[in-house]
Amino acid sequence: MSDHTSRPPFHLDRPLVLVGLMGAGKSCVGRRLAARLDVPFHDSDAEFEAAAGCSISDYFAAHGEAGFRIGERRVIARLLEDPPSILATGGGAFCDDDTRRRIKESAISVWLRADLDLLVKRTAGRDHRPLLREGDPRETLARLMEVRHPFYAKADLVVDTQDSPPETTVTAVLNAVADLYESRKGSDHGV
Repeated sequence: MSDHTSRPPFHLDRPLVLVGLMGAGKSCVGRRLAARLDVPFHDSDAEFEAAAGCSISDYFAAHGEAGFRIGERRVIARLLEDPPSILATGGGAFCDDDTRRRIKESAISVWLRADLDLLVKRTAGRDHRPLLREGDPRETLARLMEVRHPFYAKADLVVDTQDSPPETTVTAVLNAVADLYESRKGSDHGV
């Protein structure tokens, strides 16, 4: 599976949902996974903005985080009803009990786990992330890690991301999903 042009040893039969903190690479890796698996790619943040008719930052300003989470929950629920696809979620989406339950019931969840230094590097200078606009981004990300990692740990799979080409993470995700399918092959539960 090290050859990135080879076909994966499985057929994706449900959405594959990427979870993790901002900067973990969910959108970047998600687009590449979708291309490798020949399925659609969806970014829940972009889908939210299309549905709301404004940026997440503007929505946050007008409705607060609680209002955003309600809309995000609806968007993700709709996307989970689509045929198999790759779905990159916002950093807080999997922390919502209802969203996490829906993902667990109808998809395969993958936590893209990255260390603090990598997250700080990848999010530096990006002002479109409302939660990083106030205070020190490193402190904010460290706090978010503390709060959100226990939720992310409930994902079906965990793949550690490094400061390496995205294709490395794509291959690691494909291998982890292939292993999951293989481990569940023939079981009464399916994947």
